[in-house]
Amino acid sequence: MAFVDESWQSKCPTVRDRTTHIFNQDLLSDVKFLVPVSNQAESESKRVKVIPAHKFVLAIGSPVFFAMFYGQLVDPTDTIKLPDCDFESLLELFRYLYTDNVNLTGNNVMQVLYLAKKYMVPSLAEKCTEYLRDILDVSNVFCILPYANKFEDTDLEDRCWKVIETQTEEAVTSDDFVTVDRSVLESLVTKEVLTVKEVELFKAVDRWSTNECKRQGIFPDGEAKRRMLGEEIVKAVRFPLMSQREFCSVVPDCNILTMKEIVDMMKHYSDVLTSPLPFVQDPRVKRHQWCFRFGRLVTSAIEPTMSPAGYHWGGDICSNICVTADQDIDLHGVQHFGSENGNYKVRIQIEDTTTGSHGSITVEPRWYLSQKDEICDYYVFDVFLPYPICLASGRTYKIVSTIHGPVAWYGQGGKRVVESSGVTFFFSKQKSNQLTDVNKGQFPALIFTLP
Repeated sequence: MAFVDESWQSKCPTVRDRTTHIFNQDLLSDVKFLVPVSNQAESESKRVKVIPAHKFVLAIGSPVFFAMFYGQLVDPTDTIKLPDCDFESLLELFRYLYTDNVNLTGNNVMQVLYLAKKYMVPSLAEKCTEYLRDILDVSNVFCILPYANKFEDTDLEDRCWKVIETQTEEAVTSDDFVTVDRSVLESLVTKEVLTVKEVELFKAVDRWSTNECKRQGIFPDGEAKRRMLGEEIVKAVRFPLMSQREFCSVVPDCNILTMKEIVDMMKHYSDVLTSPLPFVQDPRVKRHQWCFRFGRLVTSAIEPTMSPAGYHWGGDICSNICVTADQDIDLHGVQHFGSENGNYKVRIQIEDTTTGSHGSITVEPRWYLSQKDEICDYYVFDVFLPYPICLASGRTYKIVSTIHGPVAWYGQGGKRVVESSGVTFFFSKQKSNQLTDVNKGQFPALIFTLP
């Protein structure tokens, strides 16, 4: 029997210190949980591991555990098998119940969220969803979206769809896309707002159907792929939006469309079609793209109240940044940092520094009320131009904002090179000032579309 320090309580002055001391320990344990753990050395085969626990601690943290141990249908056994979870995730659930702390990672957060819901620990579930909001980006959006649907987290689901709508092409080329449920795929292709060329969307649909056939052990020929997709998804792809070259080089070889549909499309391109096409021909709505030069989801990059040099908004303060894009874009506006309930008067000028021309566009002063960002915990406001201005590829443009208002947040850790929606932006500074430069200050985002 292992030695036990009988005066351990004197070293733990608080209740949490004492429950932390006995966490995952046999000391005073009166129940054991048998859970599978992934064993990398045995080719992902499952083996069982034991977690010792204490009924009283679990019961005061979860109504489900209370019912199991002290309810009318109490199970007197002191060994409980839980095949629906893994060792690492259950250990984090218990860690939270014993210590109020949890170690979340991208690998365990989904399972911990499942356990928090199953055992009715809403505070832990909220920590999991907060973590998912923080790590949500285009690379994992199709991994997080199913969990948002499953647990009916409408806020997280909306955030997922916003990422998908604004970065569709990157999203549908992610590894997780081919594993989504068919219902998610149908919701995607039927959306009016997407930022992807229709031929790239069709390629993604074809990859999904091929993967689904293989998952079900079916040879992925055209007939099988169409059966997996269903008519709703096939007819939702807007083939008439493709150029003839795009259509001919990609679609027929996938064998998803019938020969009649292919012939009708060729007649459509030749303007000799005499009957309506079964496919939607209206362009999808183009949603604004956002280039975030401080990153998007890391709130630690943003600090409140004043700039690093101690500047406060007062009178008219000028901030400027220079930007160059590697392809033509239509600039619709810029985003600025603000403060809670802060009103700001802003005047914007854009100058093409490559040609030396001034006043490409000037936005006369207007008042803006800053609001809390939907994803991050800082305050911003958007300044839209009266009409989009084309920023030509390779040219450098200086954006100058004259801002009048109260103390504002500022960004830190700015990036010189940012890729967004297939466009690479290069940020620079012609003349340094203490308020804004490439690494810090204003202009958290540019708002643009592709021509």
